[in-house]
Amino acid sequence: MSNTPGGNAPGSRRPGGGPPEGKPGPQRQAGLQPTKATTLVVAAVAAGLLAWWGMSTHFADIPNINWLPGLTLAALAVVESIAAHNTRARIEKRPRAGAVNPLQVARYAVLAKASSLAGAIFAGAYGGVSAWALSEHGQLRVADADLPPAIAGLVGALGLVAAALLLERACRVPEPPDDDENSAGSGGSGGGTPGSRR
Repeated sequence: MSNTPGGNAPGSRRPGGGPPEGKPGPQRQAGLQPTKATTLVVAAVAAGLLAWWGMSTHFADIPNINWLPGLTLAALAVVESIAAHNTRARIEKRPRAGAVNPLQVARYAVLAKASSLAGAIFAGAYGGVSAWALSEHGQLRVADADLPPAIAGLVGALGLVAAALLLERACRVPEPPDDDENSAGSGGSGGGTPGSRR
């Protein structure tokens, strides 16, 4: 016979199948949230306005834009596109895709989120420089010289954003089937023919 008030011993489970008294129930850990399009747009617009203002007022003090950053962004886009394809193939367990490494997938997800934001910032910056160079085309030599690498950088940055979003999507684990669908499927398979009485 229990000596505690209410007849429940310490650590016993509560009525209704709840967790034992004094022991918290399991808590779900919040993972990485999907990248919001508004975040990327705001970052790109802010970087574009800043780049436009900087080139308009201090173009004489800013070094000429070269091709290396744009080519680097394009190379990163290619690498992340390949990673996205391979990761999705492993998660979907396609033939000859290899086993899934959860730690690697988590790292890819973090890389994808960082790359999409960085790509949006670079895209905005190169877009601002390209817009300024187009407005000054034929009037300033520095604008004529900066226009081609700025457009290349814009294309590479947009490619990086697209590849990063693909990689982030590839790292998502497919949703498990609903319990209602499972119960409906099991009930239909084991319940006999329709209209028959057991």
